[in-house]
Order: sequence, then C-alpha cells, then structure tokens
Amino acid sequence: MKNFSFLIAAFALFFVVACQSDADDARAKARESLASTAPAENVQPNQPANAKPANQAPAGPTTTIDFSENSFDFGTVSEGEKVSHVYKFKNTGNEPLVISNAKGSCGCTVPQWPKTPIAPGESGEIMVEFNSKGKPGKQTKRVTVTANTNPPQSFLTITGNVEKAAPAN
Repeated sequence: MKNFSFLIAAFALFFVVACQSDADDARAKARESLASTAPAENVQPNQPANAKPANQAPAGPTTTIDFSENSFDFGTVSEGEKVSHVYKFKNTGNEPLVISNAKGSCGCTVPQWPKTPIAPGESGEIMVEFNSKGKPGKQTKRVTVTANTNPPQSFLTITGNVEKAAPAN
C-alpha cells in the first residue's frame, strides 16, 4: 500500500511539474507575442497603434496661446449641480494653433475644445463642465490642454465648494 501511495504521489508531482512547465512556456510565448505586436509608447487603450498619444502635441511648428484666465471659482453649489465655465484664449503666435487634446483631472470634469486650427491672431474657447454629483466639499479640478505650443501643455483650474445634498426622506 505504501508503494501505491508513493506511486500516486510521484505521478501527481510529475503532473504538476509538467503542467507548470507548459504554463511557463505558454506565458513566455504570450509575452514574446505581445512584445512583437506592442503598440507605440503612450498609446491609450482602444486606440489604434498609429494614433497620436493624448498628451503629445501635434508635430510641426509651434505657436503661443494666451488665456484670458487660467482659473475660475464657481463659488458654492448644491451637490448634484453641473457648473460650466468658458475659458477664452487667443493664438498670439505666428502659426495656426492646433489643440490636440483637453483632458479633465477626473471624469466629473469634461472639457470641449475647438477641433479645427485657430489662425494667428484669432480667438477660441474651451468650455469646461464640472458635475458635482457625489463630490461634496472643497473641489479643485484641473484641465490639461495639449497643443502645438512650447511647452505643449497648458493648465486650467476650476474650483469651488459643493454643499452636501440633504438626505432624501
């Protein structure tokens, strides 16, 4: 009976080692496959491999952007309210201004920006909406604007206080 138990234990050990070796081989092959087909650095999920990363400025000549204000305080609002503000800017350089991205610091802060180039001397607007649902207390949110400027990122800030909603009866 001891020999039989020994045989079963030896067979089980062999099986585990053999399966582990196969699993290691499979993981190594998967890593090699991923490495050979890996998308370019900084490419976002669900984005084509040849797409420009969200935080990368458009290639080409640079220009300058001048915001009339970089921050806005919306004061005090009740939880659940949506607050929006328009940040005005001007292309103060000699080349067309191309904004490639504007991204809020969280999903509650959503910017909308011009998708077409802004000619030198022309103005544009970036509208930022903040949704205060589930965000009681002092709030400071930032929008990163990426464009063909030097430096390529500009920052807009929206701040305020959200009063907690009264509990529903």
